[in-house]
Amino acid sequence: QVDAVRVYVNSSSENLQYPVLFVVRQQKGVLSWQVPLIFRGLYQRTYNYQEVSRTLCPTEPTPETRPSDQIIFVDVASMAPFNIAYELLVTRLENFQLETNKAFNFTASPSQPQYFLYKFPQDVDSVIINVVSDAAYPCSVVSVQDIVCPVYDLDHNVEFNGVYQSMTKQAAITVQRKDFPGEQFFVVFVIKPEDYACGGSVPSSIPGNLNRTWNLQRTKNLQVTIVPSVKKSVYVQAMFFSFLSFLSFYLGSVVVAFVHYISTDMKLTVPPGSISIAGSGMMTASHPISASTPEGSSYGAIDESSSSGGHQLSSPERRPPAGSDTDSSVEEESDFDTMPEIESDKNIIRTKVFLYLSDLSRKDRRIVSKKYKIYFWNIITIAVFYALPVIQLVITYQTVVNVTGNQDICYYNFLCAHPLGVLSAFNNILSNVGHMMLGFLFLLIVLRRDILHRRAMEMKDVYTLDYGIPKHFGLFYAMGIALMMEGVLSACYHVCPNYSNFQFDTSFMYMIAGLCMLKLYQTRHPDINASAYSAYASFAVVISLAVLGVVFGKNDMWFWVIFSMIHVLASLALSTQIYYMGRFKIGECYVGIFRRAVMVLYTDCIQQCSRPMYMDRMVLLIVGNLVNWSFAVFGLVYRPRDFASYILGIFICNLLLYLAFYIIMKLRSSEKLLPIPMFCIMATAVVWAAALYFFFQTLSSWEETPAESREKNRPCILLGFFDDHDVWHFLSAAALFFSFLVLLTLDDDLDTVRRDKIPVF
Repeated sequence: QVDAVRVYVNSSSENLQYPVLFVVRQQKGVLSWQVPLIFRGLYQRTYNYQEVSRTLCPTEPTPETRPSDQIIFVDVASMAPFNIAYELLVTRLENFQLETNKAFNFTASPSQPQYFLYKFPQDVDSVIINVVSDAAYPCSVVSVQDIVCPVYDLDHNVEFNGVYQSMTKQAAITVQRKDFPGEQFFVVFVIKPEDYACGGSVPSSIPGNLNRTWNLQRTKNLQVTIVPSVKKSVYVQAMFFSFLSFLSFYLGSVVVAFVHYISTDMKLTVPPGSISIAGSGMMTASHPISASTPEGSSYGAIDESSSSGGHQLSSPERRPPAGSDTDSSVEEESDFDTMPEIESDKNIIRTKVFLYLSDLSRKDRRIVSKKYKIYFWNIITIAVFYALPVIQLVITYQTVVNVTGNQDICYYNFLCAHPLGVLSAFNNILSNVGHMMLGFLFLLIVLRRDILHRRAMEMKDVYTLDYGIPKHFGLFYAMGIALMMEGVLSACYHVCPNYSNFQFDTSFMYMIAGLCMLKLYQTRHPDINASAYSAYASFAVVISLAVLGVVFGKNDMWFWVIFSMIHVLASLALSTQIYYMGRFKIGECYVGIFRRAVMVLYTDCIQQCSRPMYMDRMVLLIVGNLVNWSFAVFGLVYRPRDFASYILGIFICNLLLYLAFYIIMKLRSSEKLLPIPMFCIMATAVVWAAALYFFFQTLSSWEETPAESREKNRPCILLGFFDDHDVWHFLSAAALFFSFLVLLTLDDDLDTVRRDKIPVF
């Protein structure tokens, strides 16, 4: 048992020119202070206290010597030319050493700080110091310091040594035995003279002597409990759980692929008049296939005379020779139109009242596929150049936290922050493994489909068969990479979560939402979808706006006015392009677009009130614009501080709106939902609902001060290792994976349908 001594002094003198000086000399150190004790705050405010109480640095008897009495010298002095009365009281502390799993209550004030000793038990390697208080204010600081004299226990020096946190109602610090060679440490409690550091009111500047405050009552009742943290075996269990949970998705995918292989293997004997399509079983040819090869036609070409009027099928001029695989940059930069007549008739085709997929899939498949593969290669380049500086920055953040001991830099859930190595919250990083594993699994699934499709084309010359949705996998590959990078960047953000680096966690979420919308649009508009360069340039603009929102979005009204105008104008421009089946091009004359939109509204709605030519598209775009304008008005009125999440909400709402429209139009067109996409849709809805429940369980908030954020901290809920936000990581990864599978399998029912029978919407 370690004995400690506390010295209490009191002086009635208010003469700041001649304070009473107290110097305590011990065997291993000297402690000194003055009365009145002066604390300094903002705007040169001073807080003077005439009562001071300090705990002296204890001396622990060594095993070689028997316990002996402590010799302490207390020197009292003053330069005052007159007598000053003072009171001095020395007492022995009965409860100086804290015990494991036992709560201890005490009181502290700015001039009467407290600290206590804790020794690690033999079987404990890590502990969590839980401190609670019924009152949020006065603001306090909790510090963990090594057994070194003197102990820094005043407001102006408590940050000089050890690890510390500011506190209102709750604080938690995880301490590991390896960080303290002596296997013991001091827990220091300091009450600050002002509350602004914890989110309280900022004192106003008052000139003259009114800036001085005497004996302000700032007493705080605190309770401290030290509990053992998780053992190493829990770390191992958590890692096994994380990897095995997502390896089960791999097993499920293998089972589905095996069942699909067995089912297709049983259909190897193709009946006469049937055509085999990869991944779709078989279909019966509804048009005769030419047995002869007259001049000017290709082998296996479908007789164009049997097609419905206006729906022109493939012609020999648009098909390259069977063995050609041109990779010419000239073709890629020439808008990929390999038919001379496309430039002359595409505008006429796209303004037909009823469009079919054959009208918007007239370009050569190989060239268009290479166009979409650019999405994949570009996102890899973006990921490397974006992720490397992010990793370097968060490593610097973590290093600063470890070196300075300032745990107010990062907004963890300190009640469930399990360190590993130099990382302060390993559990928040481990829980992102699902995004990486499921992103890689999605790439494997897309690769399998791609390989099967290529084999089918090589065997059956499917280039001449206009059936089903055109198979372009470039966007799917890009989506898989984006999902993996979301896991990487989310893990980087959780190395040290704070206001400055939150955009790391959301940047690739913007890209995922944008790529999903592009993929939905590409499904029935393969020839007129956005190029990779313009799409990624648009994402770059969005991320730039997100950065500006982080910097200027807090209080600057001018930023929200400009952003809302950009948002509304971009919605109108994009709506006009979509309504008229225009192409997304940077540098397009948007003045002409708006002029055309105004003329259409004037002609159709004012002059003759005619029915819109494309009613379904018009309904979608009206609803979409109302949603986006509502977001713009909300941002302008409320100016949310979390600008990154605000933009993400815009993307997600637009994606959900478009997906709902697509599925409704698909069902209206008498198309079917096969069992696999139906299962994926149901799984997506259920998992997203569960994930969002845990997402809204706020465990911290960098919109507030670190002390206020810690009031939201909660204990772990899964395996004693993962908190609510970790469960959100697990479930959101699965939800995104199922969402991607929905887009991948949604139109599998159309693989046996001619493209001139598939409507465009």
